[in-house]
Amino acid sequence: MFNLNEKVAIVTGARRGMGRTHALLLAQAEAKVVVSDIDLKECEQVVAEIKKAGGEAIAVKCDVTNKKDIDNMVAKTVEQFGKIDILVNNAGICQFKPFIDLTDDDWDKTIDINLRGYYWCAKAVVPEMIKQKYGRIINIASIAAGQVGVGFQGLTHYCASKGGIVAFTEALALELAPYNITVNAIAPGVIDTPMAASIKTDPKAYEASMARIPLKRMGKPEEVSGLVVFLASDESSYITGDFIVADGGYLST
Repeated sequence: MFNLNEKVAIVTGARRGMGRTHALLLAQAEAKVVVSDIDLKECEQVVAEIKKAGGEAIAVKCDVTNKKDIDNMVAKTVEQFGKIDILVNNAGICQFKPFIDLTDDDWDKTIDINLRGYYWCAKAVVPEMIKQKYGRIINIASIAAGQVGVGFQGLTHYCASKGGIVAFTEALALELAPYNITVNAIAPGVIDTPMAASIKTDPKAYEASMARIPLKRMGKPEEVSGLVVFLASDESSYITGDFIVADGGYLST
């Protein structure tokens, strides 16, 4: 297990799914964790799990489309723990909708959460990281990230947001490297989370997905969170601007 003792991590979208697992595994690696999401009560439940296992964490309500919420999250983190070492940009939505039916509101909501939210959160924590000349920013992208991944019908808005995350990651890594801040993206494939619930309940969709995955199963959240812990650790210090795929071989087919 990678050791993150005395490191402080913020995880957005951490009340359930992969975000919850990211928070739990970071805490297992001895990081102090800020569990952030739009539902404070659910965040507090994750914090309770962490504390029960002997870890240290706080819950903060934060809507990543609201700059005041983000500023408050950063302020509370610094007030409680004195610094910010790790940001896991994980908050996101995925709504299937054909392009011809897509509205401006659909597009804006997806981009605001999945891309602008990552920008705003990074913008808020980077000054703290620059002060200490150390930081780890981990952006959760997707295999639905355009040129470095694949496109999916009914997800033009989602694919655009995830492709934007990859480009943002690569460019930001160049700018922050002089400050000893690494920036990387993880591209999960079909992972068994609430966001992918529709695939499990639709036999045809599930069969089609499994046909594309050489390992013939959905990924476990822990299999993505393990990469998060690695990228948050000192063992990943020579990796930046990278795009790491966890998809069971999906992109290889």
